[in-house]
Amino acid sequence: MRAFTQNPRRTADFPIVNDMDAELSATDARGAAITCASCKASCCRLEVMILGEDDVPPDLTEVDRWGGLVMARSDDGWCAALDKHTMLCGIYECRPTVCRDYRVGGSDCIAERSSASRS
Repeated sequence: MRAFTQNPRRTADFPIVNDMDAELSATDARGAAITCASCKASCCRLEVMILGEDDVPPDLTEVDRWGGLVMARSDDGWCAALDKHTMLCGIYECRPTVCRDYRVGGSDCIAERSSASRS
């Protein structure tokens, strides 16, 4: 694994060496690797836009206040596709592009994990 030392960044209490390799090198304040398996689905509370090429089951989508198609949410704010018993995506194989492109260990991921741990 290649380590980058130029322009190191810190977001919250999670060191990031380089955004390009964030998912390979991001660790939490205890030094544990940041992975989806070590998370409580923090990103599953974010609004997810449905793009033209997405093939999400229509019953899991809704129209937002601006007229865009987004993933529906349960009454408690979680994504409607989240299996709350396993905290895993119930439509992982056909999840939206926005979810596919979300960077595990990236700055948005770290900010959401940090925010969730404070609440």
